[in-house]
Amino acid sequence: MSLDLSNYELRWPTELFVAEGERILRITGSSWEEQAKWLLTEALGGGAALDFEEAPDHRDPADDPWATTTSRWRRVPSAEDRCDWFEELVKRASELRHAVAPRPYWPERHGSGVSAGGRAERDAREDFARLIGDFAENGYLAELFGQYCVNDHDELPDPSGVIERRLGIPGLWPFAPQTWDEDTFYGLIEVFHDLVSRPRRRHFHSYGGCGWHHSEFHNGPARILYRWRVNRLLREAGIGYELAAEGEDLGRLVAVTDDARSELVHRALHDSPTDITAGVRHAIALFRGRESSPESKRSAIFNLARVLEERRALIKELLGKDEGALFEIANRFDLRHRRADQRGDYDEAFLDWIFWWYLATVELTNQLIASRDPRPEN
Repeated sequence: MSLDLSNYELRWPTELFVAEGERILRITGSSWEEQAKWLLTEALGGGAALDFEEAPDHRDPADDPWATTTSRWRRVPSAEDRCDWFEELVKRASELRHAVAPRPYWPERHGSGVSAGGRAERDAREDFARLIGDFAENGYLAELFGQYCVNDHDELPDPSGVIERRLGIPGLWPFAPQTWDEDTFYGLIEVFHDLVSRPRRRHFHSYGGCGWHHSEFHNGPARILYRWRVNRLLREAGIGYELAAEGEDLGRLVAVTDDARSELVHRALHDSPTDITAGVRHAIALFRGRESSPESKRSAIFNLARVLEERRALIKELLGKDEGALFEIANRFDLRHRRADQRGDYDEAFLDWIFWWYLATVELTNQLIASRDPRPEN
């Protein structure tokens, strides 16, 4: 079966769509179809993948919802063909174009009016509130906030209370983004990273217009999607932070770095031996956090210097008599030992430089140690 991928736009990270799609393809029995339809409804735009997800009370229940999507499905309505179609779509996900915001329209391009949102520039707080509204509508908050049902008269959890217990600020739900200061806004971004959970299944409760009910919650896929969407929002707003995707500070706002340094962090986090992993993770979290200060950066450097001290013999083997130069700056400046004869009158940029230098050295020694480890025979 050959697909015309021009009909579809991907609204998810490609890797997440593939992972969830492959998981669904491993399901035995007929239950895979409902999960596949829900995934397509969430992850794809462009209309063709969404038509079959109209509420059941708006269509003939005898109709095959897949067959009503396009004429293609009217011709090949069997479950086997639907599985083949879905499998090919998942395999070719890398070819799908991603949905993007429309280019600016005439008034905005020519400076003759305000933006489509009715204001001179986009407000990241308002955008975040809408993003959380989308997650709530798709059931991503139902696990912790509960979900209304006409047949269930139990009292639902108080969302404001759930948030307050984590953030320590009352009255934040329903959202009022115009009242948030910077700390509240950034705090909410981090809190909702830990609250979202993706429902992999849903069913429609038609009685009394109750609507969709969600179940089988998993926070891993939800947090990947949440980070992807929030980081895109922050990037478009020109905010120099992003949600960390790994490390001790997973799901917390960290300073944005260039791609090369991000890759260095990734390798240091994943390739470090177990005996230094905790120290490296803690150093990275101390250095790149939104609340990072000169003191926390010094502590980060201290953690890395301690790792390098433990590897001094290897470094001496690599650098010979020059190995002392690696430690001289940390010892002579106000970084580690904090002696009275150490210098402290240097620009904070110095801390950034030596941190990245030491982290790169840790990563280099990781590679050297790995290359010397005997490989087990097959």
